Parts: sequence; structure tokens; C-alpha cells
Amino acid sequence: MAEAAKFLTVMTEADTCRELVTPKITESGWAVAPHSIGEQRSFTNGRITVAGGKVRRGKQRRADYLLYYRRDFPLAVVEAKELGLPAETGVQQAREYAEMLGLKFAYATNGRQIIEIDYLSGTEKQVERFATPSELWLRLTGETAIAPKAESHLLEPFNLVSGKVPRYYQQIAINRVIEAILLGEKRILATLATGTGKTCVAFQICWKLWNSRWNRTGEHRRPKILFLADRNILVDDPMAKMFAPFGDARHKISGGDVSQSRDMYFGIYQSLSTASEDVFKQYRPDFFDLIVIDECHRGSARDTSSWRAVLDYFAPAVQFGMTATPLREEARDSYNYFGNPVYTYSLRQGIEDGFLAPYRVHRVITSVDAAGWRPSKDELDRFGRAVPDDEYQTKDFERVVALRARTRAMARHLTDFLKGTDRFAKTIVFCVDQEHAAEMRQELVNLNSDLVKQYPDYVCRVTADEGVIGLTHLGHFQDVDKPTPVILTTSQLLTTGVDAEMVKNVVLARVVGSRSEFKQIVGRGTRLKTDYGKEYFNIIDFTGTATRHFADPDFDGEPARIEEVTIDDESGEPVETVVEPTPGIEEPEAEYVADPDGGDAEILGDPFEEPRKFYVDGGEVEVIGHLIYDLDTDGKKLQVVSYTDYSGRAVRSMYPNRDALQSAWANPDTRAEVLRELTERGISFEELASASAQPDADPFDLLCHLAWNAPLLTRRQRAERARKAAQDLFAQYGETAREVLSLLLDKYVERGIVQFGALSDLMKVKPFDRFGTPSEIATRHFGGVKAMKDAVSRLQSTIYQ
Repeated sequence: MAEAAKFLTVMTEADTCRELVTPKITESGWAVAPHSIGEQRSFTNGRITVAGGKVRRGKQRRADYLLYYRRDFPLAVVEAKELGLPAETGVQQAREYAEMLGLKFAYATNGRQIIEIDYLSGTEKQVERFATPSELWLRLTGETAIAPKAESHLLEPFNLVSGKVPRYYQQIAINRVIEAILLGEKRILATLATGTGKTCVAFQICWKLWNSRWNRTGEHRRPKILFLADRNILVDDPMAKMFAPFGDARHKISGGDVSQSRDMYFGIYQSLSTASEDVFKQYRPDFFDLIVIDECHRGSARDTSSWRAVLDYFAPAVQFGMTATPLREEARDSYNYFGNPVYTYSLRQGIEDGFLAPYRVHRVITSVDAAGWRPSKDELDRFGRAVPDDEYQTKDFERVVALRARTRAMARHLTDFLKGTDRFAKTIVFCVDQEHAAEMRQELVNLNSDLVKQYPDYVCRVTADEGVIGLTHLGHFQDVDKPTPVILTTSQLLTTGVDAEMVKNVVLARVVGSRSEFKQIVGRGTRLKTDYGKEYFNIIDFTGTATRHFADPDFDGEPARIEEVTIDDESGEPVETVVEPTPGIEEPEAEYVADPDGGDAEILGDPFEEPRKFYVDGGEVEVIGHLIYDLDTDGKKLQVVSYTDYSGRAVRSMYPNRDALQSAWANPDTRAEVLRELTERGISFEELASASAQPDADPFDLLCHLAWNAPLLTRRQRAERARKAAQDLFAQYGETAREVLSLLLDKYVERGIVQFGALSDLMKVKPFDRFGTPSEIATRHFGGVKAMKDAVSRLQSTIYQ
């Protein structure tokens, strides 16, 4: 008895698995091919958090065992606990993992007791042994009613040529769609957040069905599959990359080429239905077995639209729709074309699992967005027209009245943000229309002329007007090995279908009332690229769009249809948008033109008509507020903090106390790192001084005051203290050197601490230029550059004694 008790106390969970659990699973036939046992399988990456300037990964979810019926088809999860604990302690975790993994069977065990959880029968009971593979398979197929002859299609292995094994949620989506197809469903929908791999899901579904020779008539042949979208970029990229294993079976329907000898077809609505003829009618209505519709939410719900005509013509085919923005509304039959999604994987879940990049929201407020703008009496615009007297708000800017000063203020703030963080961080600026995107590009070019001189395409506009040139810029922007373009300005073109993993900043310079469009825009930044340093991204919001959407409790909840896009019958492009706005968000009307070549719609005006908005080139606009919102510890909502509170909290997260900050701040070398980390957190001393109403405070004192409620000193007070405390330092040098150091203290009072890297530029101007060039000053009066640097460093340290 004592020996048994001793055995219990020393038996760890690993011992229990090795000595007791694995043998029992093996005895039930799971180690005999083609079945297999997956031990210690992690299926999430662990949520990313950013704190103290460092990125950390949360705990991965890891199953003790996954029991596979085939290599790529798990049936059950097993949660093991050490022998000394009751098996019941693992039940909740086993259930949690089974539900996440979409499995119908789960086990909790301590090596002696085995508890079986069967979701099909709704039972949870103690059993003598683990069920065999065939027993679980019969239970599963008996419940789903999949015909035995169809099982091979479901069990067909994935294509792993690329080396990428589908993630757990992708596997669920793939299997759910194939299961629905095998059960005779004709309209199927899957919803996966942007950046979670919809194209991978589509490829594996097509591959499994094609390789296992599934077709809707049950003949012994490979299926005919059509991958359909509304833009060339959405079909060309998948065809060339993800679907490459199909080899010569691929064919793109374009230019009237209606080859019918291939198996895997790609096409856009515009190529299938041109202005002169309906190309799609050259194929029989029953030609395709499966049609995959990417970004299916972008198609019109109008019965007579061109996209609907294509799908109605190919009605015998199974039609599988994919979207990142779940759209459903029971009140309108047209929105129920595909029915409820067979699987949904949300943005929130992707961030929680660590597959998507988390975000930080910067709410930036300009003076005119805060208070509105009203023209002065008899004010004329750029074209000499009287601007109607009215109170213009955010929703009116660039639609009713274009304020060049507001665009300039946004561009200046973004430039300062990049200068303080990373000037080569890929950034997309979403503007109101193509014209606004052009003006934003010009302002950014002028504000970044130093880099534009070296990299002419540092800032580019990518809209419908640029055509091939714009697509070339976009291709270089997407290439992780090309440094430029860094900033793209756009309006509608880049909201969807742009796979740019390195996007670190998403800038909203226009109101986005549609929740679906907002999700697509946010999706431009959610892709992770950890090997290139992309682990989170910033949403810089000038219009309040992000903060309003994220504050909506239904933002990432159940799907809700909120947008109807009308498609031009001839071109297949959007010509009208009817939006049911998210409560509290007003969506301005949009005017679209069609791109018959499969590009994207853009908001445009008629060049032969009088300009439809008023252009005001004068005036001054400045940024008056900067709020920062962080995801809370649960990753479910944004924490709203004032700029000053946020800054104080950020400083406390970086340094345990005032002395630690002072030590780093006093040394110019380590101060540079402090300033970099503060800038990365969006902390600007000018904005902080304004927000706290302390324009004369020393930045160090201001930080300490906000973080630890320390007393405030002005820069002048610190300078006077330093003059007295630095007498010994001054005595070491001649008259001119002492005067230079004294002038540096004056400059500190005027503009704050100057980093030594900027010192040489400062000494080229008055009053320092009268002493010679910077190198001459250092050599003649300090004994060399190093000696002058040491003197300035000691002076700065004295300021913060």
C-alpha cells in the first residue's frame, strides 16, 4: 500500500503518459497504419502582446494527444493528467480543445480512469478503454450520413508540397465545406478573417476533390472547377502561386479564350460577361462541377446583375462562397444566397490564437475635425467660387469641401510618427477619393523630400487612374525584399485582396461607415511576418472610424449584412453602394465608376463637369489631440486612456521608478534608446506638453510627473541649476569653450535637450557659426571631437543631477 502511494506521488504527467496512457491508446489500434497518434501537438501560436518595447508570445494551446483516422483527419483529442489526480480534472480542457478543433470526440484520463465525451450523443461517461479508429469513424459517418463511396473524398490527403500544413481552423473549414458538398449542399459559405488563409482553404478543397476524382455526377473523371472573382489581382495571384500544383490543368478565361480541355479554371465576371457578348454561355450550364467565389460579399444582390447571371447560368454546379466579412440578413432573400456559413473564424480569434497581428489604435484629432470648419465671409475657393456658408464636419471634408491645410496636417503628423518609429515601415493611407489620394501623396513627398531624393518612389499613389504603373508600385510594395514604395495613398483600390504582409501602419484619412469595408481595411495590417519584424501594427485614425467601430459590441460578433453593392451589367464593377450604417456612424454617399478590366472601383467625378466640391487651399489646421487605445489583457476590447494617462502608464511599464529613468535619461547614448521606445509608443513631447498644459516643462520632468506625480521643473529652472553646478566643468576650458557650453544651455531652454547627432547641424547656424565650423570649434576649443562630445555629455548629465 505504501509502495503504491509512493508510486502515485512520484508519477508526473509525462510519466503517466509514457507508462500508462500511450500504451492504452496503442492497444486500441491507433498506432496501426493508416491511423496515427499525435503527441504534444500545438495548434495555436500563442497570442502576441507588446509591453516594455518587447514582443512576447502567450501560451500555446497544446493537446496531449490527437488521434488521427488518416494523416490529415483527426477524430479525437485526449487530455492527460498525472496519475495522482482524478481524470475529471481534465474534462473541461478536453472539451475546450475538442470544440476549438471541431472534433466530436474527446477523452480525459489519468492513465487508469478514462472519461469519454461524445458530442454526437451528448454523453460524458467513464469507459474501460479508448474507442478504436473504426468505432469512432462509424459513429461519425453514421451521424453525418455521408455515403461510404464518398468517404475517400473527405479523407484525401492535403497537398503539402509548399511545406505549409493547414492550421487547425483551416482544416476545419476545408472538412466542413467538403462534408457539405458530399451531403448534397449546392450553396456553401465560409467566413474567415482577412489574413487567415482563405486562398489556402480554397486550394486544399479543390485539390482534395480533384485528386480524389469527385464530381457532381459520380462519373470516373476529375471535376471541372472555376475560381471566380471580380478583380484580376484576386485570380492571378492564386493561380500563379497557391494553385501551382495543378500545373497544366490551370486555365484563365480571358480575351474570349474559352478552352474547355482543362480542369482548374480562373476568371473574373468581366471576362465572362463582356459588353458585346456573354462569354460564359459558350460553356454548357452543367460544365462546371464546383465554382469557388472569392470575396463573395462584393457581388451584387440584384437578380439582374452580371455576377448573378453567371451564377444562375451555372446553377447545376456547387457554388462555394468565401468572405472575410460575414454578411447575412434574414429580411432580404438576396442576402441569403449562400445561407449561413458552415464555419466562421473571426479577427478576434485570429489575434487570440496568435495567427494575426494585434493592433494599437491612435486616434488623432485635428482642429477642424474637433470644432468643425466654417468659411469666412465671402470666401472663394480655388476656382473663384463662393463657398456656401455652413458648418462643415469630418464627413464633409474632401466630399463637399476639400481643405488642403487639413490634408497637410495629417501628412505632417504621419511623417513625424514615421520619423519617430521607422521611416521604412510599410504604410497604406486610405483617402476619400483619387484626388484626395493625389494631394496626400504630394504633401507626403514634400515632407519626406530627404528620402524621396534617394528613393523617388518612396511615396506612391495606387488608384484606378495609375493602371499598370500603379500595379507595379503595388507589386514592389508587397515584395518584402524591396525597400520602396514605403507609403501608398489610395481610396478604394487596396481595401481588399492585397496580400502585403509587411504593412505596419493603416491610416484612415476618410470615414468608413460600412463595418464590412472597415474589416477589410483593418485586414491590410493583420498579417504576421515575424521573421521580418512585423509582429503588430498601428491603426492611425484621423476620422474616428476605428474607435467607433471597435466600440461597437457587435463589431466582431455574429454576421450581419450591412452593405449592398450594385454591379454594372456590362463591366461587372460596382456602380452604386447602399449601406446600412453602423449605429452612430454616418456614411457619406459614394460615387463610383467601373473598371471593365477587373481593377477596382474608385470614387471619381466627371472631368467635363464643374468640380463637384469646393477647394480651399489657405488656412491653418493642426493636430490638437492624440489618444491611444490598446487591446485589453483578454484581447477582446480596446482600453481607452487619455494621452497623458497612457504616457504615464507607458513610462511605468518601461522603468520601475524615477531613479531608473533618470539614470537612462542623463546619459545621451542611453537617452536615444529611451526616446526611440517612447516614440514607438506614440508619445510626442510636443503633444504631451500641449495635452498637459505644460509647454515649458522639461520632457524628463513631465514624464516623471505623469508617471510618479513627481514635482515639475521648467527647462529654465534646470538650466540655471546646471550653470551653478557646472562651474568645475566650465573651469576646465577656455573662454570660447565656456561660451559655447553656455549657449548650449540657452538652446536647451529654448528647444530642449539636443542629441549629439544633431549637435553638428546646430553649430552651423547662429550664434555658433561665428566660432567656426563644428569641426573647428571641436578642434580649437575642446581638443577634438571626442573631447567636445564628452564635455556636452557631462553638461547634459549635470542638467539632470
